[in-house]
Amino acid sequence: MPNYLSPGVYIEEPEAGTRPIEGVGTAVAAFVGFAASGPMHSPTLVANWAQYTSIFGEPVPGTYLGHAVYGYFLNGGGTAYVVRVGGAPTVDGAGANGSAANGARGELRSAADPASATYVATVRDPALRGAQVTVEIADAPEGAPEDSFRLIVRGGGREEVFEPVTTRRGRTNVVTQVNATSTLIELAEAPAAGAHAAAASAAERRPANGVVALVEPPSTEVVVNPAEYVGSSADRTGFAGLEVIDTVTMVAVPDLMAAHLAGQIDADGVRAVQTAMIAHCELMGDRMAIIDPPPGLGAQQVRHWRREEAGYDSKYAALYWPWIRVFDPQSGRPIDLPPSGHMAGVWARNDATRGVHKAPANEVVRGRSGSPRA
Repeated sequence: MPNYLSPGVYIEEPEAGTRPIEGVGTAVAAFVGFAASGPMHSPTLVANWAQYTSIFGEPVPGTYLGHAVYGYFLNGGGTAYVVRVGGAPTVDGAGANGSAANGARGELRSAADPASATYVATVRDPALRGAQVTVEIADAPEGAPEDSFRLIVRGGGREEVFEPVTTRRGRTNVVTQVNATSTLIELAEAPAAGAHAAAASAAERRPANGVVALVEPPSTEVVVNPAEYVGSSADRTGFAGLEVIDTVTMVAVPDLMAAHLAGQIDADGVRAVQTAMIAHCELMGDRMAIIDPPPGLGAQQVRHWRREEAGYDSKYAALYWPWIRVFDPQSGRPIDLPPSGHMAGVWARNDATRGVHKAPANEVVRGRSGSPRA
C-alpha cells in the first residue's frame, strides 16, 4: 500500500482480480505467393495496400499475389500477413530485391583491356525500364587531372554530365559522384574489377571512351515446387511458418494457380499443396483455408474435381468458384484471377459490419468486372 505523509482524503482503485473480456480480430488473412521484392519466407504484417507495395513492390505480371492482396483490402480486409516464396521472375526487369540492379544494364569496358569490364551501370528510374538509356565516356575538359574523364548519361529526355571524375578513391570517384546525384542510373564496380581494384592502377580501371546502351537482361523463370509453398514449421518457411502467429484466421495461396498455369506444378502438386493447407488449418484449429479451383472448369467439373479427384472434405476449408475477372491497370486489360484474395476481404468485411454469426454469403465482390469467358 502507498504511504500517505499528510492528512487528507485519498481514493484508491485496486486492480480487479479478473480482466474484462477484450475483443480480438476475427478476420486476419495470410497470403503466400510471389512478389517483386521483400523478405523471403518471413510472415510480414501489412495494414494497407500502400504498405504492401512499399515492401513487396507492384504486382508481377503472370502472378496473383499482388492482385489478391489488393482485392483483400478493396473488399474490406484489415491487416494481413504476407509470405513471399520462390523469388520473382524478372519479367519486368525487377529483381528479387526490388533494386535497379536487376533492370536494364550495361558494362563499361576497360580502356587498357577491352575484354574486361570495370564498371556496371544499371537503370535506377523504374519508369525508364525498357526505354533507351545510354552512358557515354569521353575525355575530360582541358586542365582536368590526367587520369580523369567525363561521364554523360542520357535517357527519358534527360541528360546528366559528371566531370571531371576518376577511378581513384575520394570525392571525385565516379561511383561516388554518380550514385550520389544521378536520377537515371546506378554505378558499381564490376565484380572482377572490384576484387582486383587495389592492385590495378587508375589507368587500368578507367573505362574506354564510347557509348554504351543499357539493355534488359534475359528473362529468367523461377522454378518452384509444392514444398516451397508448404514450407517447414521448424524453419519458419511457407505457410507452415504461420503456426507461430495465432492471430491468423484465413490462409490463401493464390500463386499456386500461377505456378500451375506456368506448367511448374501439375495437378498432383496442386492437390498436395491444398491438402497441406487444410491439414495446417485443422492442426491449428483457429483458421480456415480458402481454396482456389483450377482455371477453366465448369460447375459440374469443379464439383467432380472437389469430390472425386481432390477429395476435399473439411470444416476448416472453403472452395470458391468461379474465378473472377478484374481490370489490370498495368496491362490496361481485363485479367482472370483466382477468387481467394477477394473472398478473404469479403469475409473480413462481413465480420466487421455484421458479425461472425452471419455467413459471408450474398455479398458484393468489389473490383469484380465479370466472370471469365468459357
